[in-house]
Amino acid sequence: MRLFVALDIDKPIRERILRFVDGVLPFAPDARWVKPESMHVTLKFIGEQPDVALPSIKQALQQISAASININFRGYGFFPNPKSARVFWVGIESGPELAVLASAVDQSLSTLAIPKEERTFSPHLTLARSAGGSGSPRRNKTDKPNPVFQILQNRLAALPIPEFGTMTSREFFLYESQLSPKGSKYTKLARFELK
Repeated sequence: MRLFVALDIDKPIRERILRFVDGVLPFAPDARWVKPESMHVTLKFIGEQPDVALPSIKQALQQISAASININFRGYGFFPNPKSARVFWVGIESGPELAVLASAVDQSLSTLAIPKEERTFSPHLTLARSAGGSGSPRRNKTDKPNPVFQILQNRLAALPIPEFGTMTSREFFLYESQLSPKGSKYTKLARFELK
């Protein structure tokens, strides 16, 4: 099973983001755009795990005690940078609670020998990836100028910074990701409450 932990996005915010995507999608037709139902805020990518590990993972996540989180979705950016863009994303602004939750998830799963994150938590909502290559936010030695998002970047530069709204997350989820030629399919396996 390929697993990850994430927050859902409230429907009104998702709809505003989708309207934004509908308007900008023609300017990056060669990108792989994320399906609306697949949009989420990843807290931790776990990766491949045997089915027998699922109860222990759920139990570890159940032990997390964290506060609800206010999240503002605004702006956009490109990983690893605009010139070598591989990922187009919407920005996420939040207080320290979001990073605290991500750290708690990382710490609780590390007790199950799931490797801890090496990089600092950088919350974002992925909208599109360039076809092929890595979706990593880090620079790679093989990075070179990527024209996939160039027209989109030029168009966005002429527009005001988009505001998608604020929500309060009161829960997070364990998901399974099933890969297929048509893209990933995500299934919620468990729900965990925030205070």
